[in-house]
Amino acid sequence: MASSDGGNNVTYRESGVDIEAGERLVTIIKPLAKTTNRAGVIGSIGGFGALFDLREAGYSDPVLVATTDGVGTKLRLALDTGLHDTVGIDLVAMCVNDLVVQGAEPLFFLDYFATGNLNLSIAQQVIAGIAEGCRQVGCALTGGETAEMPGMYSKGDYDLAGFAVGAAERGTLLPDGVAPGDILLGLPSSGVHSNGFSLVRRIIETAGIPLGQSAPFAPDQTLGAALMTPTALYVRPVLSLTRAGLLRAAAHITGGGLPGNLPRVLPESCAAILDRPWPIPPVFRWLAQTGGVGAAEMLRVFNCGIGMVLVVRESDHAAALACLAAEGVVPMLLGRIVATEGPSAVNIADPSALFV
Repeated sequence: MASSDGGNNVTYRESGVDIEAGERLVTIIKPLAKTTNRAGVIGSIGGFGALFDLREAGYSDPVLVATTDGVGTKLRLALDTGLHDTVGIDLVAMCVNDLVVQGAEPLFFLDYFATGNLNLSIAQQVIAGIAEGCRQVGCALTGGETAEMPGMYSKGDYDLAGFAVGAAERGTLLPDGVAPGDILLGLPSSGVHSNGFSLVRRIIETAGIPLGQSAPFAPDQTLGAALMTPTALYVRPVLSLTRAGLLRAAAHITGGGLPGNLPRVLPESCAAILDRPWPIPPVFRWLAQTGGVGAAEMLRVFNCGIGMVLVVRESDHAAALACLAAEGVVPMLLGRIVATEGPSAVNIADPSALFV
């Protein structure tokens, strides 16, 4: 049927996009974002861009640092379990943990939520998790984008991306001065974090273990809930060390594990020797044994219990421990930095023994 203006009565909603639902989501998001406000934020969500005053945030000669990331196929697990309230924390953590290792304080965050058809309940849970992650690290949620794209995603699916911007005073960026004799401290992970879930899911599918079954490595939780434990946020302890002048470098252990991430903060003339065994959390032992995954592959794919590695001077070891204790963090002594003639590398003593 033709409309009075000569066109057809076809609507955007009939093609799969609900503008009114998107507007309702913005209304829901605004109070969540308001709870993350901090010094420097100008205005509120709803404009065409986010405004931030660096001088109001306390910076006199800042260098901006920006990061972006997602949570990978952990989203598939969220969809399969119906647990959507923590992937937002994962999203924030994957971005701000990358910021803080460069000596920067996370200032504001934006998200991108894309889906085939907007489910307000799920979107609200996800964004509430993003706001919670931002609150935990003192970072403002200043904006984002919700994209409803029918035909691009299967029914019920969604994808996430995050963008964090931080700052550091000029001359305070990390890494700085890593040298032979420095020691390596590890901050414990909270679990698998947000890397390696394609392998995790394959192990589960091959073993035929239902996600609703009690987790073999955490009997008080279902397997799905245990694997959905959100990524640890390391901003406060790492910033505390940085501001105390005790940190020479830090590496966020994500995809690539210890061998792939620690060399990124080492100069060409240095290698990391990890000769102090650390306790491997039960989830990683279970994945290795159930999936028949070798030690080298486990260490290359997963964090294996170490979510962040810190490099400090040996003379600052005691002060660093005290600083971290004040933040409620107990690190593990992993090893030391040594001189090398080749490219920077990580040598892990007897990796197979870690998973025995």
